[in-house]
Amino acid sequence: MATERLLDDASLVERARAMHAAGATYAQIKSELGVGTSTVSRLLGTNGAGRKPRIPSAVRERAIVLRVDGRSIPDIARDLKIARSTAWLITRDIRPTTGEDSVARRAEAGRAYWREENQRRAVTRQRAILAAASRVRALTDHELLLVGAVAYWAEGTKAKPWRRQDRLSFTNSDANMIRLFLAWLDLVGVKEERLSYRVQIHESADIEGAVRFWATIAGVSEQAFSKTTVKRHNPTTSRHNTGDVYRGCLVIRVRRSAEEYRLAEGLWAGIVSSLERLGGGTPLDA
Repeated sequence: MATERLLDDASLVERARAMHAAGATYAQIKSELGVGTSTVSRLLGTNGAGRKPRIPSAVRERAIVLRVDGRSIPDIARDLKIARSTAWLITRDIRPTTGEDSVARRAEAGRAYWREENQRRAVTRQRAILAAASRVRALTDHELLLVGAVAYWAEGTKAKPWRRQDRLSFTNSDANMIRLFLAWLDLVGVKEERLSYRVQIHESADIEGAVRFWATIAGVSEQAFSKTTVKRHNPTTSRHNTGDVYRGCLVIRVRRSAEEYRLAEGLWAGIVSSLERLGGGTPLDA
């Protein structure tokens, strides 16, 4: 128990490290401080030939948080199930605090932990995304035909039983979804002159910049766009779609598109029917 108290004594640690830095030998430090050789090693953090313990970063961060919170080395070791010398090595540069200072430092320690943890998670997430993306090869025409139909049926305007309008109208804020829909239209033979473009956006945004952006995505001139639909800004609404990256939505309508609409509907119906053959049960009416 005496050794643990010594390890918790910051002034003793500083004296030992200062003597060692000045060239004092272990024997001299032992004699001056009245401690044993193993305690000198622990005070200097040189147990195990100076190697830091190989423990998970989560345990390391938790130990730091506990030490900032004023917990003793033995308490930290017991709670985290690590050696006391390891707990001391991890936290030897941390000054335990109390009161308001303790709260502030504990909060900063927590923020530091989550900065590291969020970075680690971002790397893991990106690796998973890249691995999945590598499984996709260049789409065949048949695959694009099906993918485009699914995209339209998920995001496009659909006819209602009480208002049967077989016409393609696609609205999206994702530039890549727009590219996919345009590629699908090109595949099924829709000519550019049958397309109309219109931007929908909040009045607080950069409207002209949004039109330029969507014209570039669609590969057409800004003159091809109809009058922008501007949404009134409600100051009481908390919106996240703001800033330089907010460019509203692009609406693409296809004139005289009953044939293409029925093609999309039929392709979707065929996909749904295939689910039954795959054991997905009896499809419900769309």
